[in-house]
Amino acid sequence: MTSYSMLLDIQNATVFRDNKKIFDGFSLTVEPGQSTAIIGPNGAGKSTLLKLLSRELYPVVNDNSHVKILGQERPILWELREKIGLVSADLQQGFVPDVSGLGVVVSGLHNSIGLFHYQEITDAQLDRGRQVLEELGIEDLENRPYKQMSTGQQRRCLLGRALIHNPDHLILDEPTSGLDLNATYHYLNTIRQLLQQGKTILLATHHIHEIPPEIGRVVFIEDGKVLADGDKQDMLTDEWMTKLFRIPLTVSISNGFYQVLPA
Repeated sequence: MTSYSMLLDIQNATVFRDNKKIFDGFSLTVEPGQSTAIIGPNGAGKSTLLKLLSRELYPVVNDNSHVKILGQERPILWELREKIGLVSADLQQGFVPDVSGLGVVVSGLHNSIGLFHYQEITDAQLDRGRQVLEELGIEDLENRPYKQMSTGQQRRCLLGRALIHNPDHLILDEPTSGLDLNATYHYLNTIRQLLQQGKTILLATHHIHEIPPEIGRVVFIEDGKVLADGDKQDMLTDEWMTKLFRIPLTVSISNGFYQVLPA
């Protein structure tokens, strides 16, 4: 894995989204190799954090604050997208419906939400796309239109899109949202394999069953602030989950996966 000072270094950041202040003096650091789960209720600021990392959002300019990604405060966007892959619900919903599975994957080389006539698509790019489809075990989706895929199939093609540059780092926003049990199992298994291969994954969720055993750090976000940050076994407890979601909850563990139920 390529070595960087920090994957993410946020200090005292103020961030607006749709004219609403989401972060006010927000700070967080994530090192390369430190796969982390960001947990919080809806509206807590999880997606805003990931959009900062993917440069879809920018902080208010302030001498006393910074947002550095891979050690750079102003990274070159194209280079950043080769080093950090992204899969999100926003991306899934906005994708061109008629593009094929292969087209979804290859679009990652062009940072587009489909393939278009003005783009130069080479045989080498198509070959790389087929390789990624095969690595993910979804080569049968090569010619299937995006609109004819299930939610899980779309998500796995978008994961292929994120992986086509073979980035060291992945951002996953609510990774199994909308997936049935079968699709969830296969998707989480793929994520586990990527973690075992050395990818750093930053995963935002409010479902703790989405957190693979290989992710050891958990950060709780509430109302645009870091509520708590630590090792998974210390964070995913009855007391902390009850405090975060403000209802009585109990946590259980099975085969390294955590589950939360009403107390």
